[in-house]
Amino acid sequence: MKTTEIVGFKRATNELGTAFSKRLRAEGNVPCVLYGGEEVIHFHAPMYLFRDLLYTPDSYIVDLNVEGVEKKCILQDVQFHPVSDMILHVDFLEISEDKPVKMDVPVKITGAAEGVKIGGVLVIKTRKLRVKALPSQLPDYVEANVDGLQLGKSLKVESIKAEGYEILNAKSVSVASVTIPRSLRQALNAGDVVEGEEEEA
Repeated sequence: MKTTEIVGFKRATNELGTAFSKRLRAEGNVPCVLYGGEEVIHFHAPMYLFRDLLYTPDSYIVDLNVEGVEKKCILQDVQFHPVSDMILHVDFLEISEDKPVKMDVPVKITGAAEGVKIGGVLVIKTRKLRVKALPSQLPDYVEANVDGLQLGKSLKVESIKAEGYEILNAKSVSVASVTIPRSLRQALNAGDVVEGEEEEA
């Protein structure tokens, strides 16, 4: 899986209140906390370092460096301002190589759906799936192959091959489907297509 680096600076215990957090944001920093290890680490990091981590469809393992203390972690939670979308707070979860981790990974559609070749429209229903794996086995993406997907059919989680990791979403979750445009539906005989029906690929 891809990695990105965040360099942070520790926050003293008397600097964890709302007033200090507001001051950090005004200075272009993000208040953060790291859980999951031997100790909870409160720190702040420059806001611009979060661009690759938050404003992308990709998923990352974070190489966190807080004043020389290096940790591997993943994004656990992020809070945005409801109006300005400013980053208010970020939670990280420390990971270790011998413990499985759960995280959301983007879906990558591959192949050419048969239904699209005759006028159908491929619709992506699920853009990220939750997976579980050791950190070294976490995939950059979950590959969803739509070869052979016919009109009115859908590709579900249970049809996706996962190697080295486990997909935690329900097997019945639809990842992609081929819908039938109105113009094509009208051109087909009523008995050829059941309108609105989606079945397993």
